[in-house]
Amino acid sequence: MRDFHRPGRSAVFATNGICATSHPLAAATAIDILKAGGNAVDAAIAAAVLLGICEPQMTGIGGDCFVLLTHPGEDRVIALNGSGRAPKGLDAARLRAEGHAAMPLTGAQAVTIPGAVDAFCRLAADWGRLGLDRLLAPAIRYAEEGVPVAPRVGFDWASDAGVLTGSARERFLIDGRPGQVGQIFRAPGQAEVLRRIAAEGRAGFYEGEVAEDMVAALRADGGSHTLEDFAATACDYGAPVRGPYRAAEIVEHPPNGQGATAILLAGILSQFDLAALDPFGPERIHLEAEATKLAYDARNRFIADPAHMGRGLDRMLDPATARALAALIDPARAMAAPAPLSEAVHKDTIYLTVVDRDLMKVSLIYSIFSGFGSGIASDRFGILFQNRGAGFTLAEGHPNEAGPGKRPLHTIIPGMLAEGGRIIAPFGVMGGAYQAAGHARFVSNLLDFGMDPQAAIDAPRSFAYEGDLRLERGHGDATAAALAAMGHKVVTPETPIGGAQTIRIDHGTGILEGASDPRKDGCAIGY
Repeated sequence: MRDFHRPGRSAVFATNGICATSHPLAAATAIDILKAGGNAVDAAIAAAVLLGICEPQMTGIGGDCFVLLTHPGEDRVIALNGSGRAPKGLDAARLRAEGHAAMPLTGAQAVTIPGAVDAFCRLAADWGRLGLDRLLAPAIRYAEEGVPVAPRVGFDWASDAGVLTGSARERFLIDGRPGQVGQIFRAPGQAEVLRRIAAEGRAGFYEGEVAEDMVAALRADGGSHTLEDFAATACDYGAPVRGPYRAAEIVEHPPNGQGATAILLAGILSQFDLAALDPFGPERIHLEAEATKLAYDARNRFIADPAHMGRGLDRMLDPATARALAALIDPARAMAAPAPLSEAVHKDTIYLTVVDRDLMKVSLIYSIFSGFGSGIASDRFGILFQNRGAGFTLAEGHPNEAGPGKRPLHTIIPGMLAEGGRIIAPFGVMGGAYQAAGHARFVSNLLDFGMDPQAAIDAPRSFAYEGDLRLERGHGDATAAALAAMGHKVVTPETPIGGAQTIRIDHGTGILEGASDPRKDGCAIGY
């Protein structure tokens, strides 16, 4: 139980349904949908699409999504891949010839075809009760009337707006400036697109005037995108990937997402007695940092479009790989570079959750990747494009080498936690590359240290990435000094590390417990 003398937030308990999102309007909308007779899928779609208006720097209909869900009352998990593919004209050799050593981070070359709308339409048709017109109505209303800029959204807007160009500046700046807290942001062009999707389904987005508007904007910026690329977009179902942690099982979305990275990282950590350590002390942070370096090295080697991975996924999920990598960790000293050490092992890369009264569970993540994505928006409707193509590599022959019709490595991953074959918590952690590390830390907080879901989310974070050990201020100076003495390059990130949402299910009592990250503007709401 938390100390009520200190600032913090309580978990939310309910019996009929809970939604946890990163914005209160989205969470409230989800509950409205549940009360109107919708199920968890209906509520998730309505909340997700609205988040594109409430948090335009984070997500939108020009992006991708991944989903894990279960049938009502069941624990068999189904994965839906709503990530788009590269246009047929993408050519890694040409990009190398033009002098690119890596995929561009912005501009049309970084844009893969948006896949989220197709996924939402498929989910509504296959699983929903209420129909797209009802589900999209809240987002249409808020896009037209506007939403006040929330504090974390405003914070991000100021730092991310520099990538916006052309029509995107007109659509995503307010009076020529980044959105300020309390200002009203409107997106009337997107409202019109959503009305067309509500009436025509996916054809209202991937065909006709909306698709023509998107293709024109991308080609004007040098992209090879065609109407055929958009019309061919299709999500697909699959099975999740799973891995043990202590007495539980982590359930993740399969590649091209990085869920297998979280499973491998947790597998490495399971070789150590973390529960004997201070949960906020330097020893635990050090072990997590070293395990993260090794797991992310494996990610960067193997994760790609599943049609191009070969046996890479099997290697990442093999417990022997986790044991071999754990043996490379010095408990007292940071490794300078993981790749040379792990070479022998590797011979042969916005989140919301809903649970309804029937215990249908949805874990959904939806993103445009970097802040404001590619920085490009279509002229007529103002659809902002993701920059997921930046997840490709230009290394010739690599499984994740950029190529026509391929899906790139994605950072976004929805997760679930199971015990005894039953799903006890859908969860997700936002924050770009951090997400796999965030999954492992969240699960460890629950299972190694007995934290409740809200405390597990609230706890200070760290992340070893790109040569730095990013340490949130909640850890304190003494911890930072101890880690520096171990050889880590400790830095304080400008922004907090990630954000998270979860719902814990007590199958004995039927109680649902929702938790939401205070690093964002959102909340959990139940009824």
